[in-house]
Amino acid sequence: MTLQMEDLVPYGGVEADAAWADEVRRLARERDAVILAHNYQVPEIQDIADHTGDSLALSRIAAASEASTIVFCGVHFMAETAKILAPEKTVLIPDARAGCSLADSITGAQLREWKAEHPGAVVVSYVNTTAEVKAETDICCTSSNAVDVVASIPADQDVLFLPDQFLGAHVKRETGRDNLYIWAGECHVHAGINGPELAERAAENPDADLFIHPECGCATSALYLAGEGTVPADKVRILSTGDMVHAARSTKATSVLVATEVGMLHQLRKAAPEIDFRAVNDRASCRYMKMITPAALLRSLREGADEVHVDAETARRASASVRRMIEIGQPGGGE
Repeated sequence: MTLQMEDLVPYGGVEADAAWADEVRRLARERDAVILAHNYQVPEIQDIADHTGDSLALSRIAAASEASTIVFCGVHFMAETAKILAPEKTVLIPDARAGCSLADSITGAQLREWKAEHPGAVVVSYVNTTAEVKAETDICCTSSNAVDVVASIPADQDVLFLPDQFLGAHVKRETGRDNLYIWAGECHVHAGINGPELAERAAENPDADLFIHPECGCATSALYLAGEGTVPADKVRILSTGDMVHAARSTKATSVLVATEVGMLHQLRKAAPEIDFRAVNDRASCRYMKMITPAALLRSLREGADEVHVDAETARRASASVRRMIEIGQPGGGE
């Protein structure tokens, strides 16, 4: 799914008005389809969806749904995961060009080479990976249960953690594990939310809680600020996207600085409209996520585009690593 960003021209020319919404719902009924939208989608897509959430939660909904067709409004690896968990269903992604820089940071071939360098190591892959990589994995994890997954592995056994270096650093810090080897991958959006920017915003908003996604380049800085007493430790929360929604409903703060992709703000504001949610970096928008436009969704429902396929053997092996993840700890948010 690797594409040059300048080549990505989203489908356009459709206004997300009442007529569009009526047509989307009519076509969904006609196709026996359920529409799922990730938290980073544009508001119009989030609002038309039957379910909105993180990728793992949505994949579980896909597997449990009685609908014969899943329309997954997210990026490609997410739709693949839904297909892995629901192989008998038709899975559509409104624009198959919607890739992911993090998932693209390691291939199955690269993982096989890395495994050969560390025979006997247990491979732990973040759920934000391709089906091919999941098939080469022993246990998948989410940002919520990554620490529990790694802690479940015998202490004397080497662990290969991939692909996100920032989540890997968080896991290594929490487990204190010296035999945890981390792949140097990253989400280009989350990596761009940096420590100095967080420190500046926190200083400007001293009463705000900090909701920090562990993929962010600023996650270590947030914990440093808390450790130094610059920010009260109880105000710093390292959270998956799904856990951010839960935290929004329970926080006593009147303002929250959010370090993740800006699409998350829509769900947080719906969950707790009385709280002032602001992005640490308001430029942190994933162009791939925004490929799923109102026009793309309409096209997908009208034409059955773009269908997602995972070959049976890859799906079988990938499914095993995903199901092992679900058995360990509380997977919580998908990412």
